[in-house]
This record gives sequence, structure tokens and C-alpha cells, in this order.
Amino acid sequence: MAAQRRAAPRGPEGGGTAAGPGRGGRRHGSAKKSKGQPESWWRWLKAALLLSSAAVGGLLSWSYLSTEDGVTEVLAHHRDSLQDKFIEVPCSEDYDSHKRFEGCTPRKCGRGVTDAVITREEAERIRRIAERGLALGGSDGGASILDLHSGALSLGKHFVNLYRYFGDKIQDIFTEEDFALYRDVRQRIQQRIAQAFGISSASMYLTKPTFFSRINNTEAKTTHDEYWHPHVDKVTYGSFDYTSLLYLSDYTEDFGGGRFVFMDTGSNKTIEPRAGRVSFFTSGSENLHRVEKVHWGTRYAITISFTCNPDHGIGDPVLT
Repeated sequence: MAAQRRAAPRGPEGGGTAAGPGRGGRRHGSAKKSKGQPESWWRWLKAALLLSSAAVGGLLSWSYLSTEDGVTEVLAHHRDSLQDKFIEVPCSEDYDSHKRFEGCTPRKCGRGVTDAVITREEAERIRRIAERGLALGGSDGGASILDLHSGALSLGKHFVNLYRYFGDKIQDIFTEEDFALYRDVRQRIQQRIAQAFGISSASMYLTKPTFFSRINNTEAKTTHDEYWHPHVDKVTYGSFDYTSLLYLSDYTEDFGGGRFVFMDTGSNKTIEPRAGRVSFFTSGSENLHRVEKVHWGTRYAITISFTCNPDHGIGDPVLT
């Protein structure tokens, strides 16, 4: 742009100062003008081309960064009701560093999503369980958890065991019907995962942590509230072999942001939550993922995880 500023005035200045009052002066000025004008326009054109190239380059760079950091493909739109969708991906080497269990440890890896396992009415009932439990506590930050298996409940900047902390009051919060629905939903999701990966559901064991999550746009107060970081479940929790999520609220209706993103090489692929939707995937590095920050509203979900190692198995929660 500096070259453009210097080049543009040169023609008028040259013509004006060189022109004399006589006829010859005008011819001389005209000759200089005819010689200088193409040069001036050429320099202006070069500057314009450079400026255009810079603008295009910047636009391409912005597009590239947006593609790298944003969502390039939606695997499941929240408006769609999907019977079954499954995408196979090559397995990572993460499973090689753990004991293998024939007929269960992933040899076929991938990710799936379905709206045909849990109904929206069942999801609403499950959500009410989460709402009642989380009403007993909740994080000071934007992410709260409720684990009916271990009893872990977010409370301020810490966790408490709700069974010990609230004692007999728990009987007034949850019912046997709540826990029976919870078990039934877990079993159906387990069977769907086994079918998709060609293994026996009897070879899979529920493992920890399995928990409800409630996320809003409150500023994080501790690292436990920073749910948006990319991670690999098998690396974070060595026992995980298969991970599933049951969504209990609707993207764009109950909350904004909060989409689930698979971070593949060169592109991202997202699942938009929908109440009753189940997404599931093998837990290794082939499925690096993150959750977008929630911008408004409240996002409810439950993470249900499975292991092939019976030593890491846990039982279903029991109301005592």
C-alpha cells in the first residue's frame, strides 16, 4: 500500500511542475505525462495485485484455520432421526499396551450413532433422575456430575458421596423404578454396542466412571469444570474399551454449543445432541474427541462406559 501512495501522485506532480506558460512547455509536460502515466499505472496495478494476493492468501489461511478448528462434517444432525449409523475407522495401538480379552478387546474400531435404542420419553425420565440428583449439589463452575454407582456428586469446588452425605434422604429423591429404568437403558445400550462391533455383550462389563453430566456456560472454577479439552478415553481411563453417551437434551432448543466432536486428521466430525440419541465408539486414540463449550442453556447427558476386563467391572447402582 505504501508503493501505491507514492506512485499515484507522481503523474500530476510531474505534469504540473514541468509545464511552462509557453506552448513548448505544454508539449514537454505532455510528453513526460505520456511517458510517466503508463509507468504510474503499472506500479498501481502491481500494488493492487499484491494487495489482492495478500487478501486472498489471508482468506485462504482463515478458511484453513476455520476448517482445522471448526466442524467440517456433521455425522448426525439434531433434526434427523437416525435408525443406525456406523463408521469404521482403523484401530490405534492403544489396546496393545493392555491385556487383551479375546472376543471383546476391539479388533474392529469405529463410531456409531442411533436414535432407535432409547425413546425420547425414556430420555426425559432419565433426565428427571439427573435433575433431582444434581439439585442436591452442583459445581460452582459450568460442569457438574452425578455418579449413581460411586455416589460422587459435584458440590461447590469439590465432590461428596451423596449416599453418605444425605443418608436416608436419598430414598425421597430416587425410587426403585428410577434405578430399574437406569439398568434397562444401560443393558440396551450395551447390546447395541456389542452388535455394532460383532462381540458378545456378555463379554463386556460396565466400568467407572459412568455418570450424569450437566453443563452450562458458567465460568470454570476448577480443572474439573474444563470439560472441553481434547482427550482419549483409553489414555485417560485405562479400563475403557467402549464409550457411549446418551443425550438427554436437545441441541439448539435446550442449549447452544456443546456438540460432540471427533477430531480426525485434517477434519472434524460432529454429533449434535438430541434427547434419546446414543453415540458410541471404541475408546482408543482412533477416536480423539472433545465437547464444544456450551454458550447458553443447559446440556444433560450420561456417559456409560464398558471394559473387557472383568477386574475393572462395576455393578449397577442399587437403592439401599
